[in-house]
This record gives sequence, C-alpha cells and structure tokens, in this order.
Amino acid sequence: MAIARHSGNPFGITVISADSMYHAIKEKGIIPFFSNTIKGYSIEELTAPQFWFNSEEDENELGPWDWKIDCVQTGDIVYGKFLKGKAAFATPKWYRELMNYRRSLPKYQPDDKEKQVLDYLLKHGTITIKEIRKLLDVKKNVADALMGKLMMQCRVITGDIQRVYRGENLTYNGWQVSTFCTPEDYFEEAVSPDCSPKESRERLLEHVAEITGETDAKKLERMLL
Repeated sequence: MAIARHSGNPFGITVISADSMYHAIKEKGIIPFFSNTIKGYSIEELTAPQFWFNSEEDENELGPWDWKIDCVQTGDIVYGKFLKGKAAFATPKWYRELMNYRRSLPKYQPDDKEKQVLDYLLKHGTITIKEIRKLLDVKKNVADALMGKLMMQCRVITGDIQRVYRGENLTYNGWQVSTFCTPEDYFEEAVSPDCSPKESRERLLEHVAEITGETDAKKLERMLL
C-alpha cells in the first residue's frame, strides 16, 4: 500500500491505518510517537486528526495506539521509550546506531537492579512488568521507571504487545500487555553497526536533520542523545 500524503503536512505523509503507520516509520527510520520540540516530527503529528486515538466517526477505531501492535509484530520495527524517555519507533538500522552510541556513555550503564533484570532476560529471553515486580519485590511505578531506564540505555525493547479481550463477549477496548526483550534477542542480523560510537552519533544527527529540516544542533542532540 502506498503511503497517504497531503500538502498540509511538512513531512508529506498522513497516517490513516496500521499499514500507513508502518510505512511512515520505515521511511523515516527513527521517529517519536508523540509531538515534541521538533515540529512535525512524530507519529502523532503525521496522523490524520480523525484517527488519533478514538475516532468520533467510528467508536471501534482505536488509531495509532492500537496500530503500533501491528507494527511491532512485523518483527522489523523497534518500539520503546528510547527518545527522551518517551515512546518512539525505529527501524533496526537506525536503532543499532542509537544503541552503539548510547551504550558507550557512562550515564547509560546499568545499576545493580537493572543488571538483575538483564540477567533474568539472559536466562529467560523475555520479561513483563509483572515479572519485574516479582523479581525485585517492587511496586509497579518502580518497575515501570526501571524499564524506562533500560530502554534509554538501549538494552531492552518491546518484544511483543498483545491485545487483551475481556468480558463475556471478549471485548477489546485498547487494553494491552507488553513483553520485553533485549535487542540481541530481537534482531536476526548482527546488532552492532560497523563503526565507532562517535560515528553512530554523527550518522543519527545527520539523518534526523535531513528528514526533519531541523538546523538547531542542540535541539537535535536533546532529542536523540
């Protein structure tokens, strides 16, 4: 399916379905879910207004928050909270560059509790928030915060998302359950790009500057690094 386009969008793309959302992510390479300091650079801003979450025209239409499941389940879209601690998407190519740079920085090294989660993943392959709570004996907000840090370190990503159907009629109202894994378990190809962390940093900055037209280097660095 071709990507829907319209002249009012600075990126020339309109997300109107799971398929068009997938192609938008593939075309951009790396993109936040929600609006941010770089105008137009988000799935939210690319989405036709009537499809952003529940549509007034169709109460059964759940929009991008649901379509992200289809994107993740293709196996070639990375999803997680890895841009400024908020939800974002990337293709394996650009996620590898981000990971190569992030993992080289002292501030993105795991602490003892985070290492416990990584050790669990090494043994079991996947983990849920519920399993993190049990493993570390912590509350949900603590487990969520820990997972957010591991995602910013580019050590954990969302491996799968399942829709939850409830009630007698097994109704789906947008409730979802995520399973997390390491990038090493997610990618079929070699994980690390063949370059230095510094080169990965420059590639990322140049790429996002090119696709967004943003010329403020500090703004680009705050978004990506």
